Amino acid sequence: MVSQQLFAGVSWRDRPETRDRMFSAFAVVKELHEMMWHLLEAQQRTYDPDIADDARELVESLASLTRRSVDELESLEIGGIRASVRPVLLEVSAEVRASYFADDEGMDPDLVPGADLAGTDLRGHRLCGADLRNALLIGADLRGCDLAGADLLGADLRGARVEDADLSLALYLTGPQLAAAHGNRRTGVPTGVPVPRSWSSE
Repeated sequence: MVSQQLFAGVSWRDRPETRDRMFSAFAVVKELHEMMWHLLEAQQRTYDPDIADDARELVESLASLTRRSVDELESLEIGGIRASVRPVLLEVSAEVRASYFADDEGMDPDLVPGADLAGTDLRGHRLCGADLRNALLIGADLRGCDLAGADLLGADLRGARVEDADLSLALYLTGPQLAAAHGNRRTGVPTGVPVPRSWSSE
């Protein structure tokens, strides 16, 4: 925890004056950990040893940043760090999606990075290997869909229907993204990503 590591275990409730700095440090550390999470997945999914090495080195570099002081964390240029991580994630995404023939003519032209697919019924669409990075999928209907190899980095899944969908081989999916969606016990999720508790009752 940030309070234990950087503030000697002191809670902002005990020392309200630390609140803003603690929350700021937490936001930075959280973002670093999320990038590390994605890089670890990239390292596991690629078949290119050079890319795997690049991902591993970046993880080690980011891990060292999380151990810095509050002042150092606050001075980090997160945008620059993201820029150094992005090429590796994109390379692995392209590699994985290509294994699902994502470059052929069978892919829906609307399924592109940043696409506004809010409220769209995507059942029946071919989604394996789709590049849905940063796509707006708010309230989209993905029930029963297979998203193997689909890049979901930064995709907004708030209110998305993923009941009975298979997300187990989707790329760059996080717990918060799943928690914002509506799934059930039959929704497949990637190894290591926590299943939202609310799904167990559906």
